Amino acid sequence: MSETGAEEVPVDADLARRLVAEQFPQWAHLPVVPVPRSGMDNATFRLGREMTVRMPRFERWAEQVEREQRWLPFLAPQLPLPVSRPIAKGEPGSGYPFSWSVCAWLEGEAVGGEELADPERAALDLAEFIRALHKIDASGGPGPRASNAFRGVPMGDPRDSIAVEERVRPKIEALEGLVDTDRVRAVWEEALAAPPWEGPEVWIHGDLAAGNLLAVEGRLSAVIDFGTVAVGDPACDLLPAWKFLPPRVRGVFREAVGVDEATWARGRGWGLASSLPVPDDPYFASDPRRVESALRELDEILGDLP
Repeated sequence: MSETGAEEVPVDADLARRLVAEQFPQWAHLPVVPVPRSGMDNATFRLGREMTVRMPRFERWAEQVEREQRWLPFLAPQLPLPVSRPIAKGEPGSGYPFSWSVCAWLEGEAVGGEELADPERAALDLAEFIRALHKIDASGGPGPRASNAFRGVPMGDPRDSIAVEERVRPKIEALEGLVDTDRVRAVWEEALAAPPWEGPEVWIHGDLAAGNLLAVEGRLSAVIDFGTVAVGDPACDLLPAWKFLPPRVRGVFREAVGVDEATWARGRGWGLASSLPVPDDPYFASDPRRVESALRELDEILGDLP
């Protein structure tokens, strides 16, 4: 079952162009073109040279617009890297049922190991960003909920996150014969058994995957897509350790972030839950490269198990 749990709303550049022309006529002359790698939950288009249009595809994610508009201006000045910055908020129109955002364009390419000129520097820069985010006053921030995919819930929480038991267990079983599922279960069981977060809830990005990190000339330059931003367990933000940072700098990242054993184990559980490809899942079936990428990430996670 898709995490959206609902029907997709068709979104294309023509629709984005009409909405911009109707609601922001001062930008109607600017070209609207799809970005090379748009996300699943939101469609993103470049508006002219300096802006983007970001539009939810599913009702579940519609609340992300309000959250980003409300909280990104508060978070951005306190962070050491540029982040998405809302410029304007669009309203439903032209048959499109949700609010949408116009944001500032951030230069850079989505990172992966090959885009990082100095992986150790990237690990330190990202750790600095995470520490800064986790230190920001979280009073009144949005807790885990459906529209941020319940990011930041405790391990074992029954709410419908990617790390909920009823999702993870069947995915593990579906990989029987393809990977060492005994070792996969060991990672998952260790995450569930780890002591829960007992500190104050902190701000989390919730999805620090390679596609949401930008680099310029091999140096980490920006963090984008705060759709899953929430206040909760910081373990959620440790995904880079297994998602794209080379194994040789994993220890550098871990030491620089400064988390305890329990938080690291829970973070590995979140990483595992997001790296379990299911052969008949439309997301993976539509692009076999996603399966290959997920299996590589899974290998990194299994290799990190003590």
